[in-house]
Amino acid sequence: MTKRTARSASALVTAAALTLGLSACDAGPGEKADGADKAGGTAAPSAPRPSADAPKKDKNKKKPEEKWDGKVRVLGDGSTSFTGPQPKQPRPAKLKPGERPPQFVVFSWDGALEGDDHLFSHFREAAKANNAQMTFFLTGTYLLPRSKAKMYRPPQHKPGESAISYATDEHIRDTLNQLRAAWLDGNEIGTHFNGHFCGAKGGGDWSPAEWKSEIDQAYSFVEHWKTNTGYKDLPPLPFDYRKELVGGRAPCLEGQKNLLKAAKGYDWRYDASSPGDFQIWPSRTDGIWNFPLQLLPYPKSEKQVLSMDFNFLYNQSGDNTKGDPKKYAEWRKLTRDGYLNGFERVYHGSRAPLFIGNHFEDWNGGIYMKAVEDVMKSVCKRAEVRCVSFKQVADWLDEQDPEVLAKLRRLDPAQSPDWKSLVT
Repeated sequence: MTKRTARSASALVTAAALTLGLSACDAGPGEKADGADKAGGTAAPSAPRPSADAPKKDKNKKKPEEKWDGKVRVLGDGSTSFTGPQPKQPRPAKLKPGERPPQFVVFSWDGALEGDDHLFSHFREAAKANNAQMTFFLTGTYLLPRSKAKMYRPPQHKPGESAISYATDEHIRDTLNQLRAAWLDGNEIGTHFNGHFCGAKGGGDWSPAEWKSEIDQAYSFVEHWKTNTGYKDLPPLPFDYRKELVGGRAPCLEGQKNLLKAAKGYDWRYDASSPGDFQIWPSRTDGIWNFPLQLLPYPKSEKQVLSMDFNFLYNQSGDNTKGDPKKYAEWRKLTRDGYLNGFERVYHGSRAPLFIGNHFEDWNGGIYMKAVEDVMKSVCKRAEVRCVSFKQVADWLDEQDPEVLAKLRRLDPAQSPDWKSLVT
């Protein structure tokens, strides 16, 4: 397989999105499937929507880790294993009276394929160099060989159909090695589901039962990669995916309503499929933390842009992923500064977490990958900043006083309150 090509993104942009100068489309990782692959758009909100959640006892806290007996247990066909609690995990603590919250920043990656560009391994190393941990949303079919494609039964599509290409055998092996190393580094392995279907007959049209089928298959492709690939020389992944997987991001940010109905049966703790919101502290939807992409101030304009690489691309070269090379340096700086605008606003303000979404792609000469790494280098070592995974943000939120979280949600992103009176 040659280096991955970007998907064609015919964004469906609403009038509200145009007013904000953005596309709310998630272009999706991986190679272009046969025919044009269109990505649906969703309108962004036109005003902040602070939550007025009434303080109440938190009944949705993370379940305590089971006590490990020190024995490694190989599971199923040997594709996965239980090796005890994940290493290198921070211990969440309740805010002390008067204490300012840490500034959380989450870098997340849709697809998580180690392709010819080796971006998975590159950013895994970049994270270690910058005291960061991240979330990798694995596309389950990236572990399914092309020869076994018809094992995938996508909702509302024929067996084996996919809006993105299947990986080569070599890339499956490389991806398995990176997943193993990423988890041992303390990063999270979430899910980006499977076929990346958008628009008609995509996730937005799926029923809860169809989403459940998609979720079950995402589990299965991870838990049975040895049977499906025939690779006997690779060790098991060092985690039990039934325990590891606690959240995901839907392709094109579509179908969250029915996805959440399906996810409740799996004890998931968060969802990152919301198409966009202002930088406010997260709240729960039906007991699941909602971690949306966020609207950030686009430099040198009054526009707001979603905190995802594709949306910066769309603002700069439309759906053309190979724009004018003469503008690459300018676009890289605009992208970096856009992320930093959002960071500075909350770092000196409400301290709401910053959520950044990415794809392992070389759009416009790879400037979006470079811009994200620029941001990582700039912010992750600053005082009181924690570059973490979505799961780790959920861990921290679960430890907090619900009354304090309710107060945090009422803050404007740029509002720096009197922390002594707010955190009591």
